[in-house]
Amino acid sequence: MTTLKENNLITKIGCFVLWIGLLFFCYLMFNVTIPYITPPFPTDIDFLLTKQKVIRFDLWRWSFYIHITSSFFVLLSGATQFSKTILQRYTRLHRNIGKLYVTLILLISAPSGLIMAFYSNGGVLGHIAFILQAVLWWGFTYLSYHYIRQRNVREHGRFMFLSYAMTFSAVSLRAFIFLIGWLNFDLQYNTTYLLAAWSSWTFNLLLAGLVIKLGGLDYFFKK
Repeated sequence: MTTLKENNLITKIGCFVLWIGLLFFCYLMFNVTIPYITPPFPTDIDFLLTKQKVIRFDLWRWSFYIHITSSFFVLLSGATQFSKTILQRYTRLHRNIGKLYVTLILLISAPSGLIMAFYSNGGVLGHIAFILQAVLWWGFTYLSYHYIRQRNVREHGRFMFLSYAMTFSAVSLRAFIFLIGWLNFDLQYNTTYLLAAWSSWTFNLLLAGLVIKLGGLDYFFKK
């Protein structure tokens, strides 16, 4: 039987490893983003090779560059919100970074993602997946902001978990595409992308819901 002190230590180590993992994935996303926003801003690399039919549309092109640039800062700022040290010792810093996270999603990242969703790969089902993702992302983030304004810290934390689950789908989308390819299912690209498009955020939401259900929020509220 482990003691309460040992359980707390295990929880702290687990949360620290998770936080370091989030920062590592932020670094990977930074490396993915850089080639797109480095002059002369190539339009014939990686993901953009599949978007040659829409790259000439100003609305889509600007939405793409705005989305990938802002989303990196959303991913990074959101990760810091899960640091108990920042939350409890540097409350003002936690609050200011949280404002940045919410503002970027509500005004920039989610709206630009919604525009891109109407031109996404995977056909109609792909469009629906990304439209739902953008709408839920915006909605969960707004509710996290709404509840902290009402001083309902627990509901704020719950919706922040769900919001960041949607944010992290930028990472899980690529992870699922890689996993499906690695498993060698021999699927067409559009089919692979469609499966990843739905799995990337539904899996994240299920995982976040499980963490909340098992009392994951309690760690952040304990002194």
